[in-house]
Amino acid sequence: MQLICYRLGLALPVVVAGDNLNFPVVGSFLQHAGAMWIRRSFGNDTLYTTLVQAYIDTLLQGGYNFECFIEGGRSRTGKLLSPKFGILSFILDSLLSGRVEDAVICPVSTQYDKVIETEGYVTELLGVPKKKENLADFLSGGSSVLSLKLGRVDVRFHEPWSLRKFIDEQLTKLNKPLTNTSLVMDTPENTALRQKLLRIMGYKVLSDINDVSVVMPTALIGTVLLTLRGRGVGKAELMRRIEWLIARVGAKGGRVAHFGNAPLSDVVERGLDVLGKDLVGVIQGLAEPTYYAVDRFQLSFYRNMTIHLFILEALVSASMYMQVKRGGGPAHQDISYTALRDQVLFLSSLFRGEFIFPSEGLATNLERTLTGLENDRVITLKRDEKGAIFSIGLADEERLAGRENYDFYCFLIWPFIEASWLAAISIMGLTPPLGQKDDIWIEVTKAQNTAQLLGKTLYHQGDLSYFEAVNKETLKNSYQRFQEEGIIYTVKSKDSKVPPRLRLASEWTPSRDPKTGELQASGRLWDFIERIASSRREGKNRRDGATVSTRVLRLTDLLGRKLFDDAAAPGSQADAKLSDEEAAKLKVTVRAERRRRKLEGRAHL
Repeated sequence: MQLICYRLGLALPVVVAGDNLNFPVVGSFLQHAGAMWIRRSFGNDTLYTTLVQAYIDTLLQGGYNFECFIEGGRSRTGKLLSPKFGILSFILDSLLSGRVEDAVICPVSTQYDKVIETEGYVTELLGVPKKKENLADFLSGGSSVLSLKLGRVDVRFHEPWSLRKFIDEQLTKLNKPLTNTSLVMDTPENTALRQKLLRIMGYKVLSDINDVSVVMPTALIGTVLLTLRGRGVGKAELMRRIEWLIARVGAKGGRVAHFGNAPLSDVVERGLDVLGKDLVGVIQGLAEPTYYAVDRFQLSFYRNMTIHLFILEALVSASMYMQVKRGGGPAHQDISYTALRDQVLFLSSLFRGEFIFPSEGLATNLERTLTGLENDRVITLKRDEKGAIFSIGLADEERLAGRENYDFYCFLIWPFIEASWLAAISIMGLTPPLGQKDDIWIEVTKAQNTAQLLGKTLYHQGDLSYFEAVNKETLKNSYQRFQEEGIIYTVKSKDSKVPPRLRLASEWTPSRDPKTGELQASGRLWDFIERIASSRREGKNRRDGATVSTRVLRLTDLLGRKLFDDAAAPGSQADAKLSDEEAAKLKVTVRAERRRRKLEGRAHL
């Protein structure tokens, strides 16, 4: 952005930057290039918050260009992140307070052929702590980065818009007065209104970025290689599927990066070259060159760059899969509209923190998606005399094609379903052993690390199909959803030395065999796990339900018991029990969350 502004003769923007990059030599250089250093976390420091607000006010009042990153950080999985509202809230308050008359928002999309940090991302996602930036690593790593084939960077700008006009339009829609003085007053109603405006603004910016973003050739290649059955694919077949994917991206309103008049074969060859032999391998000496994914975990970063375009189709396909995988004739694989709708609703709620869904509501989005898949001859819809859909099945054309298009959508979402299933299974291990008091609290980080260890074990034993399901970010998101659903309780201490702790909610706690103490494959949590598993890819040992209910549960329980032993051990770093103040605060939080869930209901697509 700095380079583009310089070339266009625009004032270089002041860039919001985390102070982790403010290390010797480099920090000073970046600051002179426009970096505005801020803490990663403000905590309860009112003075620091006021200082940042005053600084941003001054920048906007002076008409300076100001750059921030709407997703708040780097996506370590390659997919879109939900908007972060911290910096946006300062900008919004500048206008609502009247200290700034207007600000012009210009959403920008930046896409890369080659993302140089993917290897580091994988390491972090597998649980290795992120290494703090320093000068030595910068100097030693710089030369190797510059020598790589990195391909192209594609930068696109959305039409800029006035934030003042946006606020006025939203307040008019909400039937709120347009006077600044009423919004400045610190009342519960105004706080709720500002939060609503902030959320709408954040998702509008993200939507605008998405509208102008393009799919790079490397993302097309990564997506195709990870959504095909088999070990590898020939060049002709790879080209055919990429052409199909380009057409689907266009049909969904997306755009593929253009390369002038270069033929697609040259563009794909160039994309393979940029990805390199460490990500995509090729076997020569066969009837035709055959390409295969070398590092599926790293390649998944590129596949996830396209998943947002097809998330609705993926959820519908995964919901149908619970019936399709039963086999039998076509009639046996049809699913009722009611069953499909319920499962789509369940999965969309499960992934509320993972994906950004269109805002039209479940019924509208489901109807549109089913009609689109019908027009593409992937599914057939059976309607009653009134035209209402009552049954859905795979189209004959799709069966003749070996289910390749239907499988494509399933392959997109299966790793995320697998990760949620793993997180839910790991939660079973938080059931207190017989004779153990249920007031023992487990460190959140230790519980998530144990979930990763469980996932790695299950992958190597064949009970997980996707190694990327053990990634830290997706597991963390799953735990967050479980907390929102009241499956687990989480407490944070005022003492910074005491890490966040969690416990399984009593109404979700599974029972144990009173004689052996073994976990029972029954109860509310088990039913929840089974519902996730119904859309999970079937593979080795998957058809034997006893595999999960016996061996997997035994392994989960074994790891869970170790967590309880560590938490209850004398001299444990974290206090395994809550203080009276923490217990009282938890009761209030639990009541509020239960009230919220009753009023809000489940998320819609």
